[in-house]
Amino acid sequence: MLVRVFLVWCGIALAAMMSLSKATAGEPSVSESLKAASKGLFHVGVGLNVADARDGAGMELIKANFDYVTPENCMKPAAIQNRAGKFRFAQADAFVEFAVAHGFKINGHCLVWAKDDRTPDWFFGEGESTASNEELVERMQSHLKTVVDRYGDKIGEWDVVNEALADAATVWRDSTWHKTCGPDFVVSAFKAARAAAPKALLTYNDYRLEMPGKRESLFQLIEFLQSHDAPIDAIGLQGHYVLDQVPYEDLQFTLDKIRGYGLKAVVTEVDIDIHNRNKWWSENGKYRDELKDFDPFKDGCPDDVLQRQADQFAKLFEVYAKNADIIERVTFWNLHDGQSWLNDFPWQRVNYPVLFDRELEPKPAYFSVIKVLQKFQSAAGK
Repeated sequence: MLVRVFLVWCGIALAAMMSLSKATAGEPSVSESLKAASKGLFHVGVGLNVADARDGAGMELIKANFDYVTPENCMKPAAIQNRAGKFRFAQADAFVEFAVAHGFKINGHCLVWAKDDRTPDWFFGEGESTASNEELVERMQSHLKTVVDRYGDKIGEWDVVNEALADAATVWRDSTWHKTCGPDFVVSAFKAARAAAPKALLTYNDYRLEMPGKRESLFQLIEFLQSHDAPIDAIGLQGHYVLDQVPYEDLQFTLDKIRGYGLKAVVTEVDIDIHNRNKWWSENGKYRDELKDFDPFKDGCPDDVLQRQADQFAKLFEVYAKNADIIERVTFWNLHDGQSWLNDFPWQRVNYPVLFDRELEPKPAYFSVIKVLQKFQSAAGK
């Protein structure tokens, strides 16, 4: 039996090494990986759910390329305490045990998700009872402290508040959080997180923070938090991009501003969708019926599209590497294309948004990213 287990493990390890070594002339050798190529610049991570974390087929690939892992869903408030006082830690415990066993650092995601449809109803009140400002803050702080205390020093980074900013002209998302507490709930969350985790990196996390309009809201948020002595350490830029629409210059502008505020940046959920998902929201959803059946690459992604994606990942990582002085970590949202949330959001289609394909083979984007990181390492003498 031991011989059989050993042979299975060897097969998995060999497959992972072969997938990294299938490089054509001029591509990185098998000895290179994301983790090795980014050493001295920033950490690299991957978002996983518990099932993906237990998938032995990808384990050697994960261990070779990443030093951080982020739980995709199992630490969100609805997953842990969907009913008042009824904590469900089994999935989160399993994720932490997996990470510790394999030597990964953990980014906890997330303690407060400031959207009504992502917050358990009991936070806001039950039946005819509506939570007051004080009650809502107390419930938030109690939940947060229970979660953070459970894992202690095993988790060194926390996404404290997720997606509290509006997409439109107003600064704050129209939520029960903001209606009840105003922006003070964000201050309270960071102060509670610091009390529970004195040494952790504390992050505000959101999407499209590079874009004009929302980035100005981000700057107002930062100034508000700093003026109220909220212990924020970093801004989490989700990095969910669309092919041919990656906002490189806007991203650089935003990183420069973050640097000016004395904060770190974390790229928390990077991928490049090969479909124009922005069309889903265009003209009040005018194209949704058409898009529901739009699945042009269900039988495979054309080489020219994969190369465009590779070129754009390379340019994106040029920006990241140029700002390595403030970027702490870059995390990809899922290990391979088959795991990606973008196969289902906002409509079902076969997608190819990350660096490894469904067979765990590195895509052109993988090699383009490695080359950029190697170039910056070499320039820095690292």
